[in-house]
Amino acid sequence: MDLCTLSRELASFVSYNRNLLTLYQSDSHRDHIADSLITDAVLIPQQIARAETSSSMRDRMKSATFIGIMLRNINSYCNGLERDGMSEKEYLNLLRREIRIFRRSFKKWRKSLIHGNQPRETWHFREYLG
Repeated sequence: MDLCTLSRELASFVSYNRNLLTLYQSDSHRDHIADSLITDAVLIPQQIARAETSSSMRDRMKSATFIGIMLRNINSYCNGLERDGMSEKEYLNLLRREIRIFRRSFKKWRKSLIHGNQPRETWHFREYLG
Protein backbone atom coordinates (compact mmCIF):
# COMPACT_ATOMS: atom_id res chain seq x y z
CA MET A 1 0.00 0.00 0.00
CA ASP A 2 2.95 2.33 0.62
CA LEU A 3 3.97 1.86 -2.99
CA CYS A 4 0.48 2.88 -4.14
CA THR A 5 0.36 5.90 -1.85
CA LEU A 6 3.80 7.14 -2.85
CA SER A 7 3.02 6.61 -6.55
CA ARG A 8 -0.22 8.55 -6.22
CA GLU A 9 1.54 11.41 -4.44
CA LEU A 10 4.30 11.54 -7.04
CA ALA A 11 1.73 11.52 -9.85
CA SER A 12 -0.13 14.35 -8.18
CA PHE A 13 3.09 16.32 -7.86
CA VAL A 14 4.24 15.90 -11.48
CA SER A 15 0.77 16.63 -12.86
CA TYR A 16 0.53 19.84 -10.82
CA ASN A 17 -2.39 18.48 -8.75
CA ARG A 18 -4.72 17.97 -11.68
CA ASN A 19 -7.60 15.56 -11.28
CA LEU A 20 -5.79 12.21 -11.27
CA LEU A 21 -8.79 10.45 -12.80
CA THR A 22 -8.56 12.51 -15.98
CA LEU A 23 -4.80 12.43 -16.60
CA TYR A 24 -5.24 10.07 -19.55
CA GLN A 25 -7.11 12.84 -21.39
CA SER A 26 -4.22 15.29 -21.13
CA ASP A 27 -1.85 16.16 -23.95
CA SER A 28 1.07 16.29 -21.55
CA HIS A 29 3.66 13.53 -21.68
CA ARG A 30 4.18 13.84 -17.91
CA ASP A 31 0.47 13.41 -17.29
CA HIS A 32 0.47 10.20 -19.32
CA ILE A 33 3.42 8.87 -17.34
CA ALA A 34 1.69 9.87 -14.09
CA ASP A 35 -1.50 8.09 -15.18
CA SER A 36 0.44 4.93 -16.04
CA LEU A 37 2.31 5.14 -12.73
CA ILE A 38 -0.94 5.22 -10.76
CA THR A 39 -2.53 2.48 -12.84
CA ASP A 40 0.36 0.07 -12.42
CA ALA A 41 0.79 0.81 -8.71
CA VAL A 42 -2.91 0.08 -8.09
CA LEU A 43 -2.69 -3.20 -10.02
CA ILE A 44 -0.02 -4.60 -7.68
CA PRO A 45 -2.20 -5.02 -4.56
CA GLN A 46 -5.01 -6.33 -6.76
CA GLN A 47 -2.72 -9.03 -8.13
CA ILE A 48 -1.49 -9.89 -4.64
CA ALA A 49 -5.08 -10.33 -3.51
CA ARG A 50 -5.81 -12.44 -6.57
CA ALA A 51 -2.85 -14.72 -5.85
CA GLU A 52 -3.74 -14.96 -2.18
CA THR A 53 -7.29 -16.08 -2.89
CA SER A 54 -6.58 -18.41 -5.79
CA SER A 55 -6.26 -22.13 -5.31
CA SER A 56 -4.65 -22.49 -8.74
CA MET A 57 -0.86 -22.49 -8.84
CA ARG A 58 -1.04 -21.27 -12.43
CA ASP A 59 -3.09 -18.21 -11.43
CA ARG A 60 -0.78 -17.44 -8.52
CA MET A 61 2.26 -17.58 -10.78
CA LYS A 62 0.57 -15.41 -13.42
CA SER A 63 -0.15 -12.82 -10.75
CA ALA A 64 3.44 -12.95 -9.50
CA THR A 65 4.74 -12.49 -13.06
CA PHE A 66 2.36 -9.60 -13.62
CA ILE A 67 3.55 -7.91 -10.39
CA GLY A 68 7.16 -8.20 -11.56
CA ILE A 69 6.21 -6.51 -14.83
CA MET A 70 4.43 -3.70 -12.97
CA LEU A 71 7.49 -3.11 -10.78
CA ARG A 72 9.72 -2.82 -13.86
CA ASN A 73 7.19 -0.47 -15.44
CA ILE A 74 7.17 1.81 -12.39
CA ASN A 75 10.96 2.00 -12.50
CA SER A 76 10.70 2.88 -16.19
CA TYR A 77 8.19 5.63 -15.41
CA CYS A 78 10.66 7.08 -12.91
CA ASN A 79 13.33 7.06 -15.61
CA GLY A 80 10.89 8.65 -18.06
CA LEU A 81 10.04 11.44 -15.65
CA GLU A 82 13.73 12.03 -15.04
CA ARG A 83 14.42 12.21 -18.78
CA ASP A 84 11.43 14.53 -19.19
CA GLY A 85 13.25 17.05 -17.02
CA MET A 86 11.77 16.49 -13.59
CA SER A 87 14.24 18.30 -11.40
CA GLU A 88 13.00 16.98 -8.03
CA LYS A 89 14.89 13.70 -8.28
CA GLU A 90 14.63 13.09 -4.54
CA TYR A 91 10.94 12.23 -5.05
CA LEU A 92 11.82 9.76 -7.78
CA ASN A 93 14.50 8.28 -5.55
CA LEU A 94 11.97 7.84 -2.73
CA LEU A 95 9.75 5.82 -5.05
CA ARG A 96 12.70 3.81 -6.33
CA ARG A 97 13.70 3.06 -2.74
CA GLU A 98 10.16 1.92 -1.94
CA ILE A 99 10.27 -0.36 -5.00
CA ARG A 100 13.54 -1.91 -3.79
CA ILE A 101 12.07 -2.52 -0.34
CA PHE A 102 8.91 -4.03 -1.81
CA ARG A 103 10.89 -6.15 -4.28
CA ARG A 104 12.81 -7.86 -1.44
CA SER A 105 9.58 -9.04 0.17
CA PHE A 106 8.09 -9.86 -3.20
CA LYS A 107 10.98 -12.12 -4.15
CA LYS A 108 10.63 -14.13 -0.94
CA TRP A 109 6.89 -14.44 -1.48
CA ARG A 110 7.32 -15.47 -5.12
CA LYS A 111 9.81 -18.17 -4.13
CA SER A 112 7.28 -19.54 -1.67
CA LEU A 113 4.76 -19.80 -4.52
CA ILE A 114 7.18 -21.88 -6.57
CA HIS A 115 7.66 -24.40 -3.79
CA GLY A 116 4.32 -26.11 -4.22
CA ASN A 117 4.97 -28.64 -1.47
CA GLN A 118 4.44 -26.01 1.22
CA PRO A 119 1.08 -25.79 2.89
CA ARG A 120 -1.07 -22.98 1.58
CA GLU A 121 -0.98 -21.08 4.89
CA THR A 122 2.76 -20.37 4.47
CA TRP A 123 2.63 -18.31 1.29
CA HIS A 124 0.59 -15.28 2.34
CA PHE A 125 2.31 -12.11 1.16
CA ARG A 126 1.80 -10.18 4.38
CA GLU A 127 4.17 -12.61 6.12
CA TYR A 128 6.97 -11.40 3.88
CA LEU A 129 6.53 -7.69 4.49
CA GLY A 130 8.90 -7.31 7.30
